[in-house]
Amino acid sequence: MAKKKEEVKVALKRGKATFNLVGEARVGEYTYKTDVTSASGWQYNTLNLGVDCGNGNTVYADMMGGFSTKRDNVCYVNSKEDFTDRYTIDWEDRFLEPILETIHQMCFIKVGIEKEASGKTFRKQFLSEYDAIAYVQDHLEDGMVINVKGDLKYNIYNDSVQIKKEIKSIFLSKAEPEEYRAKFIQTILIDEDAVGKFDKETNSYPISARVLDYTKMYGDKEVKTTIPFFREFEIEKNELKPQITKSLLTKFFKVDNGITEIAVEGNIIEGQQTTIVSEDDIPQDIQDLIDIGVYDKEEILNKMAVSGTRVKRYIITKPYVQMVGETDEDKKVELFITKEKYKAEDLILDFMFKDEDEEEDTSTDDETDTSTDDDDDDSWLNDL
Repeated sequence: MAKKKEEVKVALKRGKATFNLVGEARVGEYTYKTDVTSASGWQYNTLNLGVDCGNGNTVYADMMGGFSTKRDNVCYVNSKEDFTDRYTIDWEDRFLEPILETIHQMCFIKVGIEKEASGKTFRKQFLSEYDAIAYVQDHLEDGMVINVKGDLKYNIYNDSVQIKKEIKSIFLSKAEPEEYRAKFIQTILIDEDAVGKFDKETNSYPISARVLDYTKMYGDKEVKTTIPFFREFEIEKNELKPQITKSLLTKFFKVDNGITEIAVEGNIIEGQQTTIVSEDDIPQDIQDLIDIGVYDKEEILNKMAVSGTRVKRYIITKPYVQMVGETDEDKKVELFITKEKYKAEDLILDFMFKDEDEEEDTSTDDETDTSTDDDDDDSWLNDL
């Protein structure tokens, strides 16, 4: 009798996970920690850089790097000629130009926060975050308008999913305040239960998704593999044209079978969100003071703006598209979406199961949801 062929799971691949912050640098007492030495002999620098992206939205991104004081150190790099060729160079050789010329550009942290006499931005690049942080500390000033780019990284801390923004480049920017932004691009995995119930308070639909990222540890287990992390995003309802939101959800986020992979882009909102007010909100007695010139209208509107509680939201605005192709004949705009990319079982890894001697879930299945849905605001999306 022939043996049943064992089904092989599809390999999990990370996908896109990047951020872009444009705004004013916020440099303070806790922005840097330099030449800290741990008990193990690891000497390191850290950068926790805030970028004021407008409307009370100050988003923080990080950088950290160092070296061992007790052993030889190396830098891991990739070949300029063949990126798949990965090797090491001695720590002491990390500034040697003949060696740097052989290394792929993606290995460098790039910084441009000085101006030459000609007015052109002076560019520096570093193999180690340790050196980049030291340079940034010497040259970055509070209030400088900068453009920060990097990678979104995920891990589990205290049983909750944490997201870090690891800086890969910092450059001066000519952006005006109305051009400030906090953007992300992220490949997500969604299933048939991804779209949640409309939230009136946030005016958005929660999107329950999974993102793939490499991790060394899973709890107390060393796994060194790519795993799915649960993460919630949002899609805001377009009040003026709700049909746009309905079409977006039904065409791209409604899943019939398996797991759909889709790359999306959107806005990052962190810190204290500011309530926007208009002239119609100004009381009449205050308007009288404006009319006679005692107060400026903009001054009053700024005073009326209310800072709310701290928030951390990733709001999807649209599916991500990119121009691909190396030649003019090959170039085309591509939408990054693959239906049934994975099966549910592909995302369940053996080490995620609890040990048999752990306490079992004693909840019963006979509990029923007695809530009722009488929210007419959801009626236009009932066909999801």
